[in-house]
Amino acid sequence: MRAVAQRVTEAAVTVGGETVGRITGSGLCVLVGVTHDDTSAKAGLLARKLWSLRILPDERSCSDIDAPLLVISQFTLYGDPRKGRRPTWNAAAPGDVAEPLVDEVVARLRDLGAHVETGRFGADMKVSLVNDGPFTVIVEV
Repeated sequence: MRAVAQRVTEAAVTVGGETVGRITGSGLCVLVGVTHDDTSAKAGLLARKLWSLRILPDERSCSDIDAPLLVISQFTLYGDPRKGRRPTWNAAAPGDVAEPLVDEVVARLRDLGAHVETGRFGADMKVSLVNDGPFTVIVEV
């Protein structure tokens, strides 16, 4: 499982002009990609890592200050552009495998006490955010 976590002051995702997820204040906008060998256990590990990641101001985590997270599925995190002019998507898990695992990350975060907003799996989403810092890290489990 791979995630790109961005420290934000606000973030939103829209689908067809409708806002489906929005956070305000210090928090994380997280893009989550799933590959073929990912498991529910890895989803739990990723959730715990994101909840406790100390990248918010003053080296605090979402768990320290009850900061919100906006979690968005992003299969393109497993795109491979090394050959040719078009990336291959071979490493990305198919939707029927990936969707439940992204949902598991969200559920595990909520079980930890997080306020989590989400995008809509498989939709053409528009993501807007204000990256605070900018501060962006890649998390792999």
